[in-house]
This record gives sequence, structure tokens and C-alpha cells, in this order.
Amino acid sequence: MFEVYRKEITWGGKLLTFETGKVARQADGAVMVTYGGTTVLCTAVGASFAKPGIDFFPLTVNYQEKTFAAGRIPGGFFKREGRPSEKETLVSRLIDRPIRPLFHKNYKNETQVIATVLAHDMENDPDIIAILGASAALTISGLPFMGPIGGCRIGWDGNNYILNPTIDQMKNANLDLVVAGTTDGVLMVESEASELSEEIMLGAVDYGHKQIEHVIKAIIDLAEVAAKEPRPLPEDLNEKDEYLKIIQPFRKKFVKAYKEIDKSNRSKMLSDIRNDILLEFEEKANLTLVSSLTKNMEADIVRGNILKTKKRIDGRDTKSVRSIVAEVGTLPRAHGSALFTRGETQALVVATLGTGQDEQIIDALEGEYRSKFMLHYNFPPYSVGEAGRVGSPGRREIGHGKLAWRAINPLLPKGDDFPYTVRIVSEITESNGSSSMATVCGTSLALMDAGVPLKKPVAGIAMGLIKEKKEFSVLSDILGDEDHLGDMDFKVAGTKDGITSLQMDIKITSITKEIMKIALDQAKEGRIHILNEMSKAIGSSREALADSAPKITTLKVKLEKIRDIIGPGGKMIREICETTGAKVDIEDDGTIKIAASDTESSEAAQKRINDIVAEAELGFVYTGKVVKTVDFGAFVNFLGAKDGLVHISELQNARTEKTTDICKEGDEVKVKVIGFDDRGKVKLSMKRVDQNTGEDIESKKKIN
Repeated sequence: MFEVYRKEITWGGKLLTFETGKVARQADGAVMVTYGGTTVLCTAVGASFAKPGIDFFPLTVNYQEKTFAAGRIPGGFFKREGRPSEKETLVSRLIDRPIRPLFHKNYKNETQVIATVLAHDMENDPDIIAILGASAALTISGLPFMGPIGGCRIGWDGNNYILNPTIDQMKNANLDLVVAGTTDGVLMVESEASELSEEIMLGAVDYGHKQIEHVIKAIIDLAEVAAKEPRPLPEDLNEKDEYLKIIQPFRKKFVKAYKEIDKSNRSKMLSDIRNDILLEFEEKANLTLVSSLTKNMEADIVRGNILKTKKRIDGRDTKSVRSIVAEVGTLPRAHGSALFTRGETQALVVATLGTGQDEQIIDALEGEYRSKFMLHYNFPPYSVGEAGRVGSPGRREIGHGKLAWRAINPLLPKGDDFPYTVRIVSEITESNGSSSMATVCGTSLALMDAGVPLKKPVAGIAMGLIKEKKEFSVLSDILGDEDHLGDMDFKVAGTKDGITSLQMDIKITSITKEIMKIALDQAKEGRIHILNEMSKAIGSSREALADSAPKITTLKVKLEKIRDIIGPGGKMIREICETTGAKVDIEDDGTIKIAASDTESSEAAQKRINDIVAEAELGFVYTGKVVKTVDFGAFVNFLGAKDGLVHISELQNARTEKTTDICKEGDEVKVKVIGFDDRGKVKLSMKRVDQNTGEDIESKKKIN
């Protein structure tokens, strides 16, 4: 019934298996990939024809994690997988970016790749396996995909590169780098690093590229026996030459428009020219071809001018960074804020400090964990002068936010040193190229303005590439048009001492190691320049937090005391919070964090907790209150919530007939700790203390 094909190799010391022909046979391509004990099913389906009027490639990639893969039931009320998690969205982008440029340029059929995690061994992350599976499914599908590609994760232990480190190995890693590409070169890089040098980062990319060649060969071997007949390659339309004759007279207008430095004016001029071209063809049907040819003409003008003159749209040379204005303290009530403007790109970034109760709880396939640092990126339509939908964040917002998060995270203080939850919100108020790197710069400024002890300032820069055959130019701080019409988007973030985050996307089939080295070196120059401009606003973190920020005090108590602080049903902890106005977080190891908006509330909460956890000391005198009288004595509350018994024989030196002859409920008395019974209950005495002065009659000790 099944015609199954398998290909197995040993890769990174583990067995990597590709299997097709048994599951999802109606898809154009379906491959089950297993690495170690993690399995991902990847499918690829392409429509039989393109919808009329489409001038773009409608590719959709969906990576989805099923909780049954880890033997878990989903959290929440519905107990079913719902909207994509942040990781699922990020991995979907991770797959999309290297495969998109390898489809034939004229292929416009709707295409979908789905990667489903079926088993997770809690050791090997499914994201790399999903990249390999998507590549294999497309390669055997018959679709016009000029692959295959390979992908891997690279770690760094300080001396050597590690191929596909395990999840546990990555927890304390200095480098988390994902690289994907073909045998000819690299197509995509995504990384987080602990201030590593350009040489180490470039070496990691090169090492990863060499490792994926083994996987690419395995996919080719599978395709040789299992691939479907390839679909005919899409051909150029016959009317192309005829349309080019009509478009050609508009070339001079485009040349003039692209000499306009101001983005708003340039955009209006370009829009008018494009509308004029469409009017020339209003009687014809193929407006899609017109749009495509117009874009090609614009690309040829911009790219050709840069390669010939080394001058760009806004008049800069290839290495210059646009003018920068950095400001902090922009919003008076915020804990920290910054306005970072670079040319026509601007980010308003706000830092808010919270407590442990504000941590992000993440229900991941590997289990639930908490995050103390959140970075949320928003890209409203007005930032590019448009009117559009405003709603929940899309893949772009999530991806850009995570890139900035990776750039900043290695420089944040550890939780023990800074017990705050930090939330960053970046509102992009203007955009003309690399708003994600503006977010990195603005975040660094806002954190320092808030008094977060950031180890060093962080900046980011976006690099571009124009490449025609052997001739190329690497561009620093690219504009939106240069990104749109160029061949590379290479974002580099870090401190003056090293790189913390790297992201590269290629629109051509690959780039060389030489180009990457030039881009990294040029990016370092630009990064240092941006850091110098940022230092004019603030060079290091403020010594004190903002007055409006919560003040957190940390205490440590014995584990057995936690129950006393919480009280029955949480009664005691609620009472402390309500009466003092402070927030109290209690961790399993006995760490207590008290957060309050003012010193008075903090001290009041500390006193309540100290009273609860304090232990009575033998021979010491305390002031207490009678809370209950009985025939055999009086119970006195003398140390926070602690009660002790004054036996009737210890009320006074003379014989006592009735307890109430000496004291009544509510009376304030002086008591001395004289011992403990078998159950740890405290024995007290009133007769051994001078009730007027509180003086210890026996040892002269006095504590109030």
C-alpha cells in the first residue's frame, strides 16, 4: 500500500532520518524528519495556477507545535491548541526567509508549507528539523523550487563551535546562531550572542555553512528516488517587449524622482509616475506585467546609480549613517523613555518596571517558564504616511520585537542583582529603513534612563547590498527603498566590544564569505558612530530609579516560615498587602520581594514580615498584649503573630486565685521567655519582669 523512501545520515553525532511516501500522500511533497527523538512532519502544496492579477508570490509558512508531542495537554480553559505562540510565529519566519528567494521569479501560484511537530525529546529543538523538512518537502514536490537548502544551529563554548547544541547546552551558551543556505552560499542568519567579535561570528556562519552541505546531499539523494515530475517553469509573457516600449519614456521621470532626497516628496513623485504608467495601459488587461516591469525599471535605476557613482538616493556614500538625534526623559510619568531619530526613522521607546507578579508566563512545548524581560514592537500605519488597520501584532511586529530583544537581553543584569520585571514598548512613529535597529538604540537609551543597570549601551545598524554579477556595493544604514530594491537586509546589533545579535536575509541565491566580512566590518564602524551619538543623550544608567518606579526590597527567610507569612488560605499575605499598600512576592527558595511606591509602605511590610518570622529568644524580655485568659493562665501575643502562655504561677510572686485578678484581655504586659515545651510552644513569665520599667529582675536585660 505504501511506497516508502528513507534516507539516513549521522549528523552531529545523531541520526537524522528523512522519510516520505507513507504520511500525507495527497500533498505535493510530504517528508517526516527525525533527529534524535524529535520528529516533524513537513508538507508543501502549490496551487495548479496563479490567480489573475497577482503581482507577488503568495507563499505561506505555518510551523505548529502539538502539545501531544511532549506528552502534555494544553494549558488554559479550552484545552486545545489555539492561536500561534510567539515561538511558532518566529519559526514560521525562520523557514520562510531562506526558501522564499529560491522559487522561480515568475512563479506566482499560491503555495503553503506546513511543519507540524509530532514528537519532542526535550533535547533537540524542532526549529532546525522543520527547516530541513520544509526544504525536503519542496525539493520532492515538483514545484519550481531551486533548492534544496540546509540549516543548523551553532553554539560557541569559548574555544570551539558546537553543531546543534541541545536545549540544556543552550541555557548558558555564549552564542545561539541559526544559519541556512544552499551549497553555493548563505541565505539566512539569525543569532543572539554575548558580545562576540566579528571574527567569531563570521567563523560561526562559515562553520555552519560547511555542516549543512551533508544534509543538502542527503535531501538530493532522497529526491533522486522520490521526487515528483517537475512542473514547467513559468515563462515570461509575450507582451513584455511591447509593454517595455511604452514604459521606457517614463525612465527619465523615475531618474529625477529618485534624486529627491526627502522621502515624502519622493514617494509622491513616484506614485504619480506609476499612476501615469497605469493610465497608459487602462485599456489593456495585463496590469500585473506592467507593475512588474515598472518595478524592474526602478530597481535598475537605483541599483545602477549606486554601483556606478557610489552615491545613494539621499546623496550619502555607501558607508555614511544618517543624522541622529537621541533624547531621554521624553515622557515625564514613564519610568524610562527615549526618542531615537535616525534620518526619517523614529522610535519612541518606553521602559516600565514591575515586580515578579508582572512576569510573562509562557506555556511552551518544553514546559512552563517565566520571562522577566519583554519587548513589544508596534508599527502603526501612520509611521509611513498611510491609513490602515490597527489590531493585534502580526508576524513582522513579533519578528522585529524578538530581534531587538535578542540584542538587549545579553546585557541585562541577572535577576538576583536587579529583581525587577522589565517591559519595553517601542512605538515606531516614523519609518524609512530599519525601525528594528532604531528600537534597539531606543531601548538601550530608555533602560539607562530608567536606571536599569545595563552593562553597556547597545546600538544596531542595518546593512544592504547591491550586487550585479561580480560587481557589488555594501550599504550602511539602508533606506526603505534600498531595502525593497536591494539584495540583502543584514542587521547587526551590539556594544562597542562585540556583537549581541545578527540577522541576515538574502533576496538572491547566496552571498560569499567576502561580502559578509565587508558587511560586518562596515557595520562595526557604523555601530560605533551610533553609540557615540547616543552617548550625547546618556552614556550610562542613572544611579537611581525614577520616583514613580516601584522600590523592591529583598528578604530571605527559612522555608518553614513561608507558611506563616502566607497564612491560612493566604489570609496573612493579603492582610499585609492591603494594610501596607505594598506587593509581596514569595519564591519557593524563601526569597521575599517587597515592592512599594514609597519607603513608608516598604518599611511597614518589612516590619510585618520580620515580626512573623522572628523567633523568640530564651531569657529575653518582650512587650506583648493579652489575647486570651483561661483558668491556668494568660496567652500573650508578644512577637508579631506569636503567642506564648504565662502560666498562672508566673503571673505574680504571690499566689493567684484567678487569672483575671492580674490581667485581662487587651492589657499590655511585659513578659520574659523562660522556656519551650515539647511542641515548641513558648513559656512566658510576668513576675520576673518589672511591669512598670520592663526591667529584667533576674538578668537586667531589656528589649522593647
